[in-house]
Amino acid sequence: MRRILYIGLLLCCVTTSAMAQKDVIKRIIEIGQTDNQVMDHLDVLCNRIGGRVIGSNAYDNAVQWVASKFSEWGLEVEIQEAGTLPVGFNRGPWFGRMLGEKNMQLHFVTPSYTVGTKGVQRGHVLIEPMSQGEFDQMKSRLKGAWVLVNGTSNGFAIDRSSKGDSIRKSILIKNDSIRKINRQITAENRKNNTNKPLLPLITDVPALFYKEMCEAGVLGFIQSARVPLQAHYDRTILTDSTFTFDNLPKACDIKLDEHQFAIIKEMAKERHTFFLEFEIRNHFRMGPVKYHNVIGKIKGTKYPDEYVMASAHLDAYDVGAGAIDCGAGMTSVIEAARLVKKSGAKPKRTMIFFAFAGEEFGLLGAQAWVKANKDKLKGISNLFNRDGGPLPPVGIRVPKAMYKDFVEICKPINDINPDFPFEVKEVGPFKQTKKLWGTDASVFEIEGVPVIPLDEKDVKGYDFNYRETYHSERDTYNKSIPEYQKHAATVIAVITLGVANLDHQLSREGLYE
Repeated sequence: MRRILYIGLLLCCVTTSAMAQKDVIKRIIEIGQTDNQVMDHLDVLCNRIGGRVIGSNAYDNAVQWVASKFSEWGLEVEIQEAGTLPVGFNRGPWFGRMLGEKNMQLHFVTPSYTVGTKGVQRGHVLIEPMSQGEFDQMKSRLKGAWVLVNGTSNGFAIDRSSKGDSIRKSILIKNDSIRKINRQITAENRKNNTNKPLLPLITDVPALFYKEMCEAGVLGFIQSARVPLQAHYDRTILTDSTFTFDNLPKACDIKLDEHQFAIIKEMAKERHTFFLEFEIRNHFRMGPVKYHNVIGKIKGTKYPDEYVMASAHLDAYDVGAGAIDCGAGMTSVIEAARLVKKSGAKPKRTMIFFAFAGEEFGLLGAQAWVKANKDKLKGISNLFNRDGGPLPPVGIRVPKAMYKDFVEICKPINDINPDFPFEVKEVGPFKQTKKLWGTDASVFEIEGVPVIPLDEKDVKGYDFNYRETYHSERDTYNKSIPEYQKHAATVIAVITLGVANLDHQLSREGLYE
């Protein structure tokens, strides 16, 4: 009789617990539909704080803001030092114009961690020398000049490293060899009355006489850039020990609208008299400058040493506002944390919400956390990393061992919004990456941690184009899509809580090949 009563009581507790979990999920969906604050978070991150490379005051402000919100909502907060930079960087306003026969405002950007002008600086325009003879011919005119350089910008600064010097030197040697061959071809064409084509010079590497031109006193280098303009950073800040506050680069590094560049280069070839005028307020901070991850935790009630995680990166390039990459990911993750806490959920597993530092500089924050928390990796059910823009989640593809769990977890998602049907598919195993790639999830995947992403799609056809905003001047608040963002935050909250409340840890069987 006692055994029957015990079994009955146990069944009653299980039923009550299941009903309580369903009520919490309903509460999350209700709050997500009536009081979703994801766009308010994005407004703060983009329009009050702005672009936020690590090492900037803006990034430090973003860290404090996210930590304050996590604390306000009742999460345990950890601010983890993830690394240091030799100097910091802050971007101010910039403008440029052409003066002379044609006047026009210039459309350009500069990579982060490159120098600005000394006030307004006006100079004549030269095309970079391609041989020692050309350099010798023009060296006296380089002082105070803006120099047009070869190649099309990839967003990064001209490579000032020793490796870059070596590449430039080898190209100069190769081009000298090509010129000798071309002289022979020209002589043979004249002698034999033939028209054998000349070999092309190597022209895709900019500023072949970079150091020599800096020493000659150029104001800066101007490179053609595709529209919309992208701007990354000077990578030597991470590799060159001489990059210090007292030994900064000497010349500006300007990426100019390709259409304007073509006009200016043609005018320079024709030796027109005109000037370019720039004011670029790029400022440096004395280092070392620390950068930090922000971590919000909801401790598990039954399995505190098992984890479900949601993440995005807090840093963003600063010629735009960092709204898409990765404000869209960051704000949906922190709103998911708010929804879970506001619902009154008591998850069985510990839920961790990450704001990673330095993703754009090489996944630095994620690497720092994994290095410091190797003991936690086996207990991670899944890391849901959002880093692809503002599109809504429409499904997930999981291995067979996880399929039934996710079908049950994801059932409530179809009650959120009929415009965004959600589908769970059985696939796998996945090919496990062996090297770091373009997002924080790869740091965990290398360690064998499940990092199964949510499938996303522009369901309503807003013509969203991630490449348009990628590290570009157009990465602004108005490029986000509010209804997609609100849905994403709610889905992340539902799924992460569902995984946290399973009566077993997600199986990794058949996850990776």
